[in-house]
Amino acid sequence: MTADPRIAEITARIVERSKPTREAYLDRVSQAISKGVHRSVLSCGNLAHGFAVCSPAEKDALSGDSVPNLGIITAYNDMLSAHQPFEVFPEMIREAAREAGGVAQVAGGVPAMCDGVTQGQPGMELSLFSRDLIAMAAAVGLSHNMFDAAVYLGVCDKIVPGLAMAALTFGHLPTIFIPAGPMTTGQGNDEKSQIRQLYAEGKVGRKELLESESKSYHGPGTCTFYGTANSNQMLMEMMGLHMPGSSFINPNTPLRDALTKEAVKRAFAITVNGNEFTPVGQMIDERSIVNGVVGLHATGGSTNHTMHLIAMARAGGIQLTWQDISDLSDIVPLLARVYPNGLADVNHFHAAGGMGYLIRQLLNAGFLHDDVRTVFGEGMEAYAIDVKLGENGTVSRETIGNGPSADPKVLTTHDKPFQPNGGLKMLKGNIGKGVIKISAVKPERRIIEAPAVVFHDQQDLQTAFKAGELNRDFIAVVRFQGPKSNGMPELHRLTPPLGVLQDRGYKVALVTDGRMSGASGKVPAAIHVTPEAKDGGPIARIRDGDMLRLDAENGTLEALVPAEEFDSREVATADLSGNEFGMGRELFAPFRHHVGTADEGASVVFG
Repeated sequence: MTADPRIAEITARIVERSKPTREAYLDRVSQAISKGVHRSVLSCGNLAHGFAVCSPAEKDALSGDSVPNLGIITAYNDMLSAHQPFEVFPEMIREAAREAGGVAQVAGGVPAMCDGVTQGQPGMELSLFSRDLIAMAAAVGLSHNMFDAAVYLGVCDKIVPGLAMAALTFGHLPTIFIPAGPMTTGQGNDEKSQIRQLYAEGKVGRKELLESESKSYHGPGTCTFYGTANSNQMLMEMMGLHMPGSSFINPNTPLRDALTKEAVKRAFAITVNGNEFTPVGQMIDERSIVNGVVGLHATGGSTNHTMHLIAMARAGGIQLTWQDISDLSDIVPLLARVYPNGLADVNHFHAAGGMGYLIRQLLNAGFLHDDVRTVFGEGMEAYAIDVKLGENGTVSRETIGNGPSADPKVLTTHDKPFQPNGGLKMLKGNIGKGVIKISAVKPERRIIEAPAVVFHDQQDLQTAFKAGELNRDFIAVVRFQGPKSNGMPELHRLTPPLGVLQDRGYKVALVTDGRMSGASGKVPAAIHVTPEAKDGGPIARIRDGDMLRLDAENGTLEALVPAEEFDSREVATADLSGNEFGMGRELFAPFRHHVGTADEGASVVFG
């Protein structure tokens, strides 16, 4: 159990708040478990369709209910580097299943888009909505009711949260997430960022920029900075959905393959046919969610998870709020320095001790609930390990002790943290509610008071920067970027120009109802501001020249305008017709019309 009473108190209030929805959810899970998976009672036509391409031995096995069948949900495509390794996983999983005395089938594929490709492009306006679409697509695959357990193959930004939402919707099934791992280290992330800023200033050309980017993103696996994709992997391990130590092993290595095969055998062990039946809906509870949030803060993880975690929790009947996330940030110290919070990448983080060392430190400090169920068994203590390739290609694990990490500049002890609080903070004020990632923002830049410069399109800010119109102190207000306006695209392309201005000595910040990438950091940015401008939120009342104050220390976001004047202003409007068509955006109109608010997960189905 957690030894820190503050963590226990926050967990207890989540439990209390969630009682009605959690109890109803668990009742649905229990009913689904009681019905079970009974392939033997399917009609002959149903079953014949379900195993038509299986071998005679597999057909014989699946004719009854004693041999478990593993459903594979895969996000494979070979354009997305993080998911390309999954091409060979289904056959590896099927072979491991046969060795374990079971059967495995690909139940379905889900879309997996790359935010790196669509950044600043029209396709980015589909990105956030793809999370809920992924959950729906996974549900289609599992709806055939042929499976005793499921494994999910996914890594990147919206993919893992969408798969987690699907997994909890099918909470009666035992579930394991199987990662593919990060690409090997290429050009340093700091050097990459410098080249981007030089390009923004016109000091290098497209050729030099492309050469730099290609050195950074050069092979299979996740991008090596600590953005949303790698935050996903951390979360899955912190929540007990990965096998211990599996998050950051490089693709196409013997250890990676051994961990994948081990996960398959474990999946069969936790089915109703095995000895340790562990349906995921009962396994993941409020303590698991809190452990995930703690990990997010201790590592300076992605701001996107202030929405994803809320949507994931709601899929399991758990009511997590921004206030819970912010209050946990005040308690949990920052223990990792991974770009953009430092110069190291995730491979350096793993070499320094990785997830096992991090979990050891969080357990020592009493910040984690140890008494949780995981896919590996009982308790987080089993995750405080170092994983290696053992004899005969098997997985070997050794318990991590209490000494310093292999690189204290990357991974530190709980009593010598890089900063005393976590990476994220909630902001509140007369502009609305928002969140800010502070782990990479220098303390002297966490309070900014400056006049507003208002934009309704991110390209307008780029144009103003190139025209030399922003060489001054200011807070950029980029609005009509929320879920209902245009799908809430990431505005990561604003980071280089704002970074240039900050480096020139100007006080700059960003306030937006849109998102920033999990890779963003050094420029203070109040994001996910809600209510959004399209909903008539106060952000739509801000005018050019209004003095704004962003105070990340005290958690406030204010327009320094007399209340009577500010409240009486008409809200601005914007012509959003240009966001309604092209690159599939017309197909997502129902999502824009029905999406929930950012602080409720920005979900179409759980909002």
